[in-house]
Amino acid sequence: MAGMAGLTAMAQPGAGAQAGGTGEERILPAYARAQNYRSLKQSSYDRTGGNADRWPIKPGETIEIFNAAGPGVITHMWFTIAAASGNHLKEVVLRIYWDGNAKPSVEVPAGDFFGLNLGQYILYQSAYMNCSPVKALNCYFAMPFKRRARMTATNEGKQDVNAFYSNIDYQLVPALPEDALYFHAQYRQSTPTAATTNEWASNGDANRLKNPDGKLNYVFAETRGRGHLMGVTLGVLQNQEFWMGEGDEMIFIDDESTPAIVGTGSEDYFCGAWDYGGRDAAVPFGYLYNGSHMITNAERTGGRYCQYRWHGDNPVTFNRYMKMTMEHGHANHRADNWYSVCYWYQTQPYTDFPGLPPAEARIPVMKSVEGPGAARP
Repeated sequence: MAGMAGLTAMAQPGAGAQAGGTGEERILPAYARAQNYRSLKQSSYDRTGGNADRWPIKPGETIEIFNAAGPGVITHMWFTIAAASGNHLKEVVLRIYWDGNAKPSVEVPAGDFFGLNLGQYILYQSAYMNCSPVKALNCYFAMPFKRRARMTATNEGKQDVNAFYSNIDYQLVPALPEDALYFHAQYRQSTPTAATTNEWASNGDANRLKNPDGKLNYVFAETRGRGHLMGVTLGVLQNQEFWMGEGDEMIFIDDESTPAIVGTGSEDYFCGAWDYGGRDAAVPFGYLYNGSHMITNAERTGGRYCQYRWHGDNPVTFNRYMKMTMEHGHANHRADNWYSVCYWYQTQPYTDFPGLPPAEARIPVMKSVEGPGAARP
């Protein structure tokens, strides 16, 4: 990923065998050469030496799950959760604070952070996130910090989290590269998205409905500074019949009025095609940088989709401003429930996030919307 090569090269097979190096450099990959960092882990292990390797979290309680002085880099996070509530993936909130900031640069419900945007465990594998058997959550984004990193988990539900298991691997280094950036992740939702028409049966009248500026698009995140976009996860709960996609992604870069990047439809942005197979033939899929790892009841009221797209091959750079958006249906003609996370890096920790919706509002519930094909109470 751009700006992070010095931190990640050590983990890339063959990274030390680049063209133009000396003969010795070409012989050995980076992982077979001496490393200049100290490997460490902070976990929920039982401090008494017993086997209670977990933290309970009472309703309304916040626990600190990581706190380290830098310079360093978090390389891997693993969690698994046992809780009384069936909605705990939406109720437990992860927050990460960089270099002593009072506000977090990561503020996301646990399930959404790991691509489980509808609060259900779904097995899948990708470059940066996965859900492994049984209910194991993994993140492999590199997260550098210069002076300090702090991470918390808050139970915003009304029932106990009986056991929060945590393993966070990190490295302490003599110094970070000057171009090292801070990791960010922001949660947003719209339940439902505001439709511009009720003509969703035809997926919008392409000849009549126009959206050249993206003003009514769904917003994944908006930030100011210099950095690059790494991707998004998106969960959709259909409130209406028919195909929920076809919305173009529009990314505003250093210009708040006109998108610099415009795509051809949401299924195309997530690197699928043709409605992921359609109403009767849709099949979940998951690859290194893209997937729709959850598809149930496709193109029907109550249908559910979880999707992800990583820009690890080509992070979307910005120098002053970035807003990641997408149409909800062609020209924003759909009124479904959207739940998303946007992931990016930038030079300074950014903390000007919108308020997190309360826990009960984050739980996916179909909404009644008016018009033909609408969901009914």
